[in-house]
Amino acid sequence: MTRLPEIEFKLLSALKPGAERPVPELVKTTGLDQSLVMAAATMLAQRNLVSVAETSEEAFALAVDDGQLPEKRALALLKEAGGAASFAELPRLLGKDDVRAEMKWLTKKGWCKRDAAGLTISEAGEKALKDKGADELLLDAIKSGKTATEAELAKAGVYVATAKLLLKGRDDIVKRKKVVYRSVKLTPDGEKLVAAGIEPAREVTQLTPEMLAGGLWRGFILKRYDVKLDTARLRPGKPHPLQRAIAETRRAFLEMGFEEAASAVVETAFWNFDALFQPQDHPAREMQDTFYVAKPEAGRLPDAGLVERVNRAHEDGGDTGSIGWRYKWNQEKARQLVLRTHTTATTIQAVTANPKPPRKVFSCGKVFRRENVDQTHLPEFMQIDGIIIDEDASLTTLFGTLREFYLRMGAKDVIFRPGYFPYTEPSAEVLAYVEGVGWVEMCGSGVFRPEVTKPLGCDVPVIAWGGGLERVAMLRFGLDDIRKLYWADVNWLREARLCR
Repeated sequence: MTRLPEIEFKLLSALKPGAERPVPELVKTTGLDQSLVMAAATMLAQRNLVSVAETSEEAFALAVDDGQLPEKRALALLKEAGGAASFAELPRLLGKDDVRAEMKWLTKKGWCKRDAAGLTISEAGEKALKDKGADELLLDAIKSGKTATEAELAKAGVYVATAKLLLKGRDDIVKRKKVVYRSVKLTPDGEKLVAAGIEPAREVTQLTPEMLAGGLWRGFILKRYDVKLDTARLRPGKPHPLQRAIAETRRAFLEMGFEEAASAVVETAFWNFDALFQPQDHPAREMQDTFYVAKPEAGRLPDAGLVERVNRAHEDGGDTGSIGWRYKWNQEKARQLVLRTHTTATTIQAVTANPKPPRKVFSCGKVFRRENVDQTHLPEFMQIDGIIIDEDASLTTLFGTLREFYLRMGAKDVIFRPGYFPYTEPSAEVLAYVEGVGWVEMCGSGVFRPEVTKPLGCDVPVIAWGGGLERVAMLRFGLDDIRKLYWADVNWLREARLCR
């Protein structure tokens, strides 16, 4: 007869030769807590008396209250309006100012045709009004706060694979989590032990003087101390992952010899746009792309000499060798206050303050744009900006600097492709490979045009770049969705590593 600790005895007694039993069943049979069942199974598995099998599947729950796809709601409203609407009518029709997300999915799914006049419901859209797709069926199955696994959804008639594909990257609508199933089975050694006979005995972890003096220790099992066993996980306090990404970014540039610059988040349009040779009729300056400050409406401009040089660069090129944009520059538009759309507004002021080479400057701060929230976009985010002022600065210098930075931050590879920006020529987009997402545009870059630098008093090449810091955090922490940085996901915050 073999004596075993009580929890191991209860578990072995609940197992039958050749039968595999799920852990929830064993919890009911033994009356033990699930953690004790797994602890006993782990100890027995180490002695090859039982085997523990593990399988997993995804479970889904709603991340929104109504569980309705915004594009389906928009499609129904469009149908009520006669099946078509102009772009100007859409915000009133849908009851919201920003309708770009709905437009994106209506056209992506082929439910609407888009032309210069607006949106018109297509044949596929008419069909979608009558039928429900796999993604909608999945949402219906998890309404009322329910959570459903893949197996449960399949039983309910949902084409799970199709639904997952349609809902990929839409974590604002549906939440996913991994569900793990474990089962325990006797091994041949375990079957022999049970057949030979087992009995329970109290297990103790401490040998006391009283037990030694009275010989009581003979009636107990002394628990072995195993230094290889896992201990309770400690959850120490640590900075938020985004704060760590900011700190690592600053350290990387400081180690590469850069100085840091900063400025206010509310800037005049002069520094945000005009000093960068961005024309006053550029689409990015429209209300649908930029947040303008209502009170006060206008700010102060810098000294009159600089303002006049920027004015001339816009109108006729001034002393830059350019012909400018050929329009009448409006000083009042330059005085408008905006929530800065990029931290280039900071680095351009650093060039103005000291345009003499050699100089390397970076900035890291919050910027604001009217963006749709999705896997890689946010309306409020952190941006990294940098410049190098040097007589020998070139695209080679720019590419080498950025490649070194993004590799330091965890990119597997970095590539460059031609781009266009109003204030740089030549220009390039920088892409880094993010696991689980693919190639992600990290920043825009290029050589400042003479129309930007000469009015500021700089006569040597200035290379510049600017990009989202949250995308750097995606690299650093292996994220496939930028929104996770702002969700209060305690489990992810606990597991996010302090170092690579």
